[in-house]
Amino acid sequence: MATQTVAVVLAGGTGERMGAGRPKQLMEVGGRTILARAIAAFDAHPGVGEVVVVMAAGHLRAAAAVAAPFRKVTAVIEGGETRTASTVAALGALDGRPDGIRVLFHDAARPFVDAAVIDRVLGALDGHDAVAVGVPASDTMVVVEDGLVVSMPPRATMSRFQTPQGFRLGTVRKAYELALADPELRATDDCGIVHRYLPDVPIRVVAGSERNLKVTQPLDVVVAEHLATEDET
Repeated sequence: MATQTVAVVLAGGTGERMGAGRPKQLMEVGGRTILARAIAAFDAHPGVGEVVVVMAAGHLRAAAAVAAPFRKVTAVIEGGETRTASTVAALGALDGRPDGIRVLFHDAARPFVDAAVIDRVLGALDGHDAVAVGVPASDTMVVVEDGLVVSMPPRATMSRFQTPQGFRLGTVRKAYELALADPELRATDDCGIVHRYLPDVPIRVVAGSERNLKVTQPLDVVVAEHLATEDET
């Protein structure tokens, strides 16, 4: 049911940590922009019927030019100053859509998401209203307060979240309605919003991929260039 699935590619960040002077999503790896690679994964997937791109203010024209070749892109809209604000902008663009459709939120800074990961998210949405992508933690994880270790959760229970995160639209819409009414709102991803404001909604976790890295620091660009080269060989 591809027409019932919308993928939202969130490119609202300005890439300050990269020090590139422009959004990292517009940087090229392997001769292709990071944003184009992220869009392409969903545009090519048979389970996705529509793609919406959310771009940082001041860069809509550049994003629209990148998105133009992809037939499933129906809108390129302006995001907010935070990840949460960009998701809210996307939900606004989906206003009026039925609660039952599936929506995937993906960080554009993850240019190497593959069809298998998207398959697992869509498959899990057949039986769940919220789905996360996770990779088991390989390092020892600790909770630190004031420079001191206060707890050490068992590593076997810990995962590193990636995207896309998938939802029934009505679920994520309701979670954000509650979140936006909370003056203490703090969030870094959409599953975090659902977990906090709709605690009775189970969040299914499916396997991610080490290739599905997020390009955030300059060293990540080196790894991304290597992955792009691998894809061409």
